Amino acid sequence: ANLYSRDPVAARSLLDETPPTGARAPHSLLVSRNSLLASLLRSGDLSAARTLFDQMPVRDVVSWNSMVAGLAKAGRLGSAIELFDQMPERNAASWNAVICGLIAHGHLTRAREMFEQMPVMSNISWITMISGYAKAGDVQAAAGLFERMENKNDLYVWNAMITCYAQNGCAREAIGVFNRMLKPHVCVLPNEKTFSSVISACSQLGNLRFGLWVQSFMGSLGIELDDHLRTALVDLYTKSGRIDSAFDLFKGLRTRDVVSYSAMIVGCGMNGKLNEAIGLFKEMSDANIRPNAVSFVGLLSAYNHAGLVEEARACFAFMSSKYKIRPSMEHYTIMVDLLGRSGKLDEAFQLIRQMPMQPHASVWGALLLSCRLHNNVKLGEVVASKCFEQASGESGYYILLGNIYAQANKWDKLKRLRKTMKERGLSKMPGSSWVLAE
Repeated sequence: ANLYSRDPVAARSLLDETPPTGARAPHSLLVSRNSLLASLLRSGDLSAARTLFDQMPVRDVVSWNSMVAGLAKAGRLGSAIELFDQMPERNAASWNAVICGLIAHGHLTRAREMFEQMPVMSNISWITMISGYAKAGDVQAAAGLFERMENKNDLYVWNAMITCYAQNGCAREAIGVFNRMLKPHVCVLPNEKTFSSVISACSQLGNLRFGLWVQSFMGSLGIELDDHLRTALVDLYTKSGRIDSAFDLFKGLRTRDVVSYSAMIVGCGMNGKLNEAIGLFKEMSDANIRPNAVSFVGLLSAYNHAGLVEEARACFAFMSSKYKIRPSMEHYTIMVDLLGRSGKLDEAFQLIRQMPMQPHASVWGALLLSCRLHNNVKLGEVVASKCFEQASGESGYYILLGNIYAQANKWDKLKRLRKTMKERGLSKMPGSSWVLAE
């Protein structure tokens, strides 16, 4: 019992008093001490672990790796690297322990330096670096490492790259890598993790057709739908307008969490299913599942579709007051859109001005749409100037302002706007139109 307790003195005393028996006795004691060391590190007792490590009469690479990994994981990077430098021998796990710690605490550059110094880079090393870049949003660096790899016969390497693309909004690239891994000269069979990321990419693109093929392919491989895959498909179906199919999948979940509830609430919100969105939110709360920012995107979207300003205001307020969730750019965009379309243009404008972060062009664009809807030339010009500042190369905002001018018979202003667009090399988008009296 003392061996796995948090009392290293008692445990070590027990080990010291154990008489050696047989030729393998020293090895057995080393294994026991390594087990105790690992146990102390898992419990977070770094001090006791270091004491035990320092007092060990014999250490092997497992002992050193455990101590280095424990220090790195706890953020004691200086101590971890110092101990790493003292190691009499190292293996790939030694390097990976330090690299993982550096990445976990945001030191990607230093992690890359150590990665490049490795005598032999294991697949785990490559995957660790690719995943680190993925979490930091540096897709280009991750892709560079992936393409540099000579041996890509490891499924987890492909999964890391597909996940990197999918998580960072590069859906087409994610599907491209997926297609590459299925080519005859590669032929790495995907697993549940692969399909989850690919389905997510399909959702981002709104590509239901390919998503259905992926689902069929999973079936041909004998892969059953676990909760992660079901949730990914729920997201795909809701974004494609197949709410009934999404509900069927949602009902089949073994365990419903905030991710699955939020995916369903967002889907209902996007498709104007207000009562269903509210019902799911209440069901989630009754199950003591705390909503997240995505949950409120769905609920606010539902109120927006229904034009319920007061309810949306209340939702926006208690998101912060009750759940301590800071509104994101997406939450503000939904509120600005609702207020603007409801004719509350000044309130929408003031809400943007009160934002704690720099508003994106998309937020101003939502208000510009409302200015066109309500033919407010004065405010439209102010809002359009904000859009031009942040997205000068986007012709859509010029088209919107042009339509505001056309609706108000401001033909001279419209001509000047068209001249400005021409001078800036901007053209009217296909499918857009405006009226111009010559």
